[in-house]
Amino acid sequence: MSEQDSRRSGVDEVDEVVAAWRRERPDLAVHPMEVWSRIHRLSEVLAQHRKRSFAGQGLENWEFDVLAALRKAGKPYRLSPGQLLKETHVTSGTMTNRIDRLRSRGLVTREPHPSDGRGAVVALTDQGRELVDSALTELLELESSLLQGWNREESDALASALRKLLGGAVG
Repeated sequence: MSEQDSRRSGVDEVDEVVAAWRRERPDLAVHPMEVWSRIHRLSEVLAQHRKRSFAGQGLENWEFDVLAALRKAGKPYRLSPGQLLKETHVTSGTMTNRIDRLRSRGLVTREPHPSDGRGAVVALTDQGRELVDSALTELLELESSLLQGWNREESDALASALRKLLGGAVG
């Protein structure tokens, strides 16, 4: 069945995978694949769209994540490296490398912590703020286009279901 025929009939690739597993392993309850395989595929699609969107701004996904964490912290757009770790879910060594790379581009600075002389804070530069603001605007336009055809009620219902699912998966 062609991809276009599948869309018209309401069948997608996951339906075909699940049907094959039901045929080959009728002893297994494969229904969770109907949810998780679609989420996995959507994650890959979104990652590719985001990669292209951020590339237009001269950013990698991880660069946007760090800059966005600083930007949404609010003025003065500073976080400790430990706070950045919590926001971006990476290891300490990875964060150190990322901060160094963003510093070399003039997007962040690393400054002594104002109240703890042993610590440091990472601060967003004006150039970094302008770049992340521009990238966020473009990202939201992209994500809105991916929800084209969905009304607000449908989008809210999906967000609610995904929030519940994520809470159960992470918790």
